[in-house]
Amino acid sequence: MTNPRQQLQDALHALDTAFAAISEQSFTVGGCTHCYTDTDLAALTGPAGLVPQELISSVAAKSVDHWDDFPALYRRMTPRIIRSLVTGQLHVDHGLVASRLLAAGWRHWPVPERDALENVWHVWWQSALHEHPAGRHITDVLETVSVSTGTLAPWLAIWSATRTEPADRHLADALDGWLRWGELADLRLGFYNELHAASELLPWLLSIEEGRIDAAKLIEIEHIAYG
Repeated sequence: MTNPRQQLQDALHALDTAFAAISEQSFTVGGCTHCYTDTDLAALTGPAGLVPQELISSVAAKSVDHWDDFPALYRRMTPRIIRSLVTGQLHVDHGLVASRLLAAGWRHWPVPERDALENVWHVWWQSALHEHPAGRHITDVLETVSVSTGTLAPWLAIWSATRTEPADRHLADALDGWLRWGELADLRLGFYNELHAASELLPWLLSIEEGRIDAAKLIEIEHIAYG
């Protein structure tokens, strides 16, 4: 059985393959000429694999109104954006990437593309849970996968089933942040707060197997849930 890191690399390779037909063909790109030079726009018209990394980061971050056809451009660049995000090379808010995927309408893309992206999400989430520290905040990964798919439930179920020390340490870290900033009562995820997380997260926290959450933190959670 391959290790989580190799599984993640395999999933990213499969993502490249699923998008190859649109990523490698030429594409007419129109965009904001105040933010992008003719050279930038020309670079974006060629194969996605040849686009400079700084332009990939810019496409991932800029608002949809910077482009004549944002959904098509973002779809073409998705494998590059996701690979950069997952490997820690994309310095863009995780919630913003999830929100941009929603704006690009990724749930309506061809089935092979959707399946390949969902597979990356599953493998990335499992890989992050099995390694602590994971090179990123576990809450960033959770925000990306849950906002883009519109639900926390499957990701929390995987967390429940992952009975490892790294997964429990990630849980403690996540709770430290959520409780410190008083977010649990009305936690919203996504750059534009698309996902109201508290309604799924609080019942899950209260259902976790005894001993996985510190007693003092559990009392705080109960006060938030029932107070």
